[in-house]
This record gives sequence, structure tokens and C-alpha cells, in this order.
Amino acid sequence: SGSSDPYCVVKVDNEVVARTATVWKSLNPFWGEEYTLLLPRGFRSLTIYVLDEDTIGQDDVIGKVSLSHQQILAEPRGEWGAQQRGGQQDPPWHRGVPTLSPSAGVDSWLSLAPVNPDQEVQGEIHLELRVPEQGHPRVLRCHLIQARDLAPRDPSGTSDPFARVSCCGHTLETAVIKKTRFPHWDEVLELELPEGELAEAVLSVEVWDWDIVGKNDFLGRVEFPLDTLCPGPTRGWFQLLPFPSTTKDHGGQLGALRLAVRLVEDTVLPPHHYQPLIQLLTEPILSPGQPPEGTALAVLEEVTSGESRQDVATKLVKIFLGQGLAMPLLDYLTTRELARTTDPNTLFRSNSLASKSMEQFMKVVGLPYLHEVLKPVVNRIFEEKKYVELDPGKMELSQGRRISFKGSLSEAQVRESSLELLKGYLEDIVDAIVGSVDKCPLPMRVAFKQLRRRVEECFPLAQHEEVRYFSISGFLFLRFFAPAVLTPKLFGLREQHTEPRTGRTLLLLAK
Repeated sequence: SGSSDPYCVVKVDNEVVARTATVWKSLNPFWGEEYTLLLPRGFRSLTIYVLDEDTIGQDDVIGKVSLSHQQILAEPRGEWGAQQRGGQQDPPWHRGVPTLSPSAGVDSWLSLAPVNPDQEVQGEIHLELRVPEQGHPRVLRCHLIQARDLAPRDPSGTSDPFARVSCCGHTLETAVIKKTRFPHWDEVLELELPEGELAEAVLSVEVWDWDIVGKNDFLGRVEFPLDTLCPGPTRGWFQLLPFPSTTKDHGGQLGALRLAVRLVEDTVLPPHHYQPLIQLLTEPILSPGQPPEGTALAVLEEVTSGESRQDVATKLVKIFLGQGLAMPLLDYLTTRELARTTDPNTLFRSNSLASKSMEQFMKVVGLPYLHEVLKPVVNRIFEEKKYVELDPGKMELSQGRRISFKGSLSEAQVRESSLELLKGYLEDIVDAIVGSVDKCPLPMRVAFKQLRRRVEECFPLAQHEEVRYFSISGFLFLRFFAPAVLTPKLFGLREQHTEPRTGRTLLLLAK
């Protein structure tokens, strides 16, 4: 059809850790998906594969982007903590509170590289190696015990692995173990070493998939300089690695992937270490008598930039929920914003710390409620796949055949049909919301009641009577229901992203 159905697979050190949804019929897919991964301290690489999903047969690999740990660390992001403040004395409240490590990351378009099967390896091999320091002849003793989690190279989803040991021009092989990714050889292979210096000599252990027809498939390798094996035996599990890469930059011929990676290495201490920070943050809530401008929350609100406000709001809500103080936090932030607002028409429309905190609070406490209200209608829109368009410049009148058996329709007919469908969907959504009062989580209802009271205190005049409702609907509809209708995948309402036609229907419906 001239297009693809792309999705991404994320691997850390050859282990699959995440998979995006498929974007159907697109050469310019947008995923907008975010994953938080807890990585082992010594991880080596992060690789994102872009694949084309096929309903019949195996999915096609389009290309990959691979970033080593060192590459990610080479791009610093964020700021250092207190240890970089030029030797200034920490304030009393800061002593004993750990500082965050700096973050590093990548945020750019990266060209896709081709995927060579010989470069795609996984698994580990269990070895015991002995090299005698003396003796004639000197014999390298290599005990190949077993391997695990090897890559499947056969259509059956398994492999027929054997191991090959090479050193100083000599090569030996183990037996082939059929149909397994977890072979157990328990074989000892002995190689006679030449006389003289062995400083440059290297032992290579390779694992291959045996094929009765055609060439064998590479499964991975590991190398040991001989001078690192003396004295005493070397035993353990060793990760299989690919052949050294010879891939050249293909200049974007396979396309490019826009990727944002942020690596944060934090030291997490026992909870009591964080009590001074928590006391500092909760002080204006628990002791409201002090001047608000000097509190840590007020300062945090002033210095938080637009880019980091979402992160700050997310962490604040989690901290205060854990302390049982989420309601007072929201009340404190919204009261401060009300005090700064003179025009009620702009109330809570900016991405302030108050707006972001309320938004995050609704997501934390209200996601099951959101699913219960919206899921039936959203599922129906996906299943019906109706053609909906109101913009004459974007109408495809030939699509009218899906609406009427009489052939193409006029712009007026397509518009009328689209309005009818949108009104039907919208009516079902509004009915579901209005009928869900008893299902709305109690914390959300308490937060909105608290918000309404503060708005009434700030705008008591009769001409501002509707502001108390607009302030609530601005959160409930513009920041809760409407975004979920627009991008149901990001709110867990659907497993896959929308295809273009359904996406257009959802966009018009959200508007």
C-alpha cells in the first residue's frame, strides 16, 4: 500500500523492556509514549528497534537506534545539587537531606541504522577456564557448561546451538544440542598453546545455531585475553556479545526516530533522611500563620520553569498524598493563584503549579472513574470507524459511499452526517458523566467543593456567579475528560493508537 504499520521495541542489554502501540498505515508515526525504566547500575546499552507489523508472517525490521551508556552520559541535562553550590554552607534544613545526582540524556532526531542479524544477540554462557602458568606443553582447558536465553534462529522459536573455541590458530567445537535456547553441553575442550610470549593471544568462545541447509547462524561470542586468565581458574556466567560493528551511517535512508532519553542516577536513602525536606514542604500547610512568601512551597512555585513544572507537580502530589495532606496542598496552591488573578476568564488556564498539581491529582485518584465513564463510548467509536469531517477543505467526498449506497455525497450531506454522529457520541459522553455523580471518587468531589468555596470568596459579586462552575469544569473537562477522548492510548483506554480516521473523529469530539 506504500505505507507501513510501525511500532517500537525497547531493549536494555538485549532484554525487551517495553513495546509501543502500532501506528497503522503511516510513514510518519507519532507515538508520544513515555516509559520509566529502573536500570541495573552497570547497564551497557539502550536500543530502540522500529518494526513494521504484519498480520501474516513475521514482522519486518525497519531499523534501530542504539545508545551506549557512555553516549547518554555524554549529554548532561539538569542541574547539580548542593554539592556544586561553590562551597556555600548548607542551610540547617538541608543538612542530612541527600542531593540528587545530575541527569544526562539525549533529545534529538537520530538516523535509523540497518539491523544485521549477526549483530542481534542475547543470552549468557557458563564457562570455566584454566591456563597453567608452567608446563610443556601448556594446555588451555575450557569447560563449556551451559548457555541460557539464546536468540531463537529457527522457525520453531528455538535454535540448535553448539559452541566453538578458538585460540592461537586452533579451533574445537562442542556437540550440537537440538531445539533449545538453553543448551547444556558439560564438555571440556583442550587447546595446546604455542611456546613463547602469549601477551597478545586471545581466547574466543562463539555460539552458533547449526543448520542442516545453508550457513549456520551466529548467536554471540565472548573473548578473553590469555594474560587475564592466569593464575587460577576463571568461572562464571558471561554475556554473549555481537561481532564488532562495521555499520556505517546511512544518512537517514531508513528514516529517523525522534527520541528523548533522560538518565537519572539517584542515591535513595532510608525514609528518615528525607524528614527535614518533608517538614520544610509541609510547614505552610501545618503552620499556616507564617508569611506565605517565605515558605519553601512559595519559593518552589516561583523558581519552577514551565518545562519542569509537570515533574515538580507530580512529585509534590505524591509526597502530600503520602502524608495525607493532598487536599490542603491543593487548597494552598489554588488560593495563591486566585490571589494573583484579576480576570476570572483566565482563571486556571495557564500551566501553573496549581493547575498542574490539580491535573496530576485527578489522574492519580480518578483514573478508574475515567475508564468507567468513557470506555464504552470510546470503544464504540473505534469499532464503528465512521467517517466524520466538518472542514470543507479536508472532506473526501468519495468517503460518502461508506455513508450512502447511492454514491458520493455533497459537502452539505457529509457535514450533516458528521454533525449527527458527533452529537450522538457527545450526548452519550455527557449522559455518562452526568449520571456518574455517585461513582466520582470522594477525594475529587472534596477537592472541587473546596475549590468552589475559594472561588466564591475571591469573586463574590453576582456578575461572577458562573466563575465557580467554570473553575471546576476547566479542570474536569479541559484537563481530565477531553484529553482522554483526544488520546485514549495515553490514558489507558485503548491498547493501540488511533488510525487517522478515528483520530480525526476523536479530535473533533474533544473540541
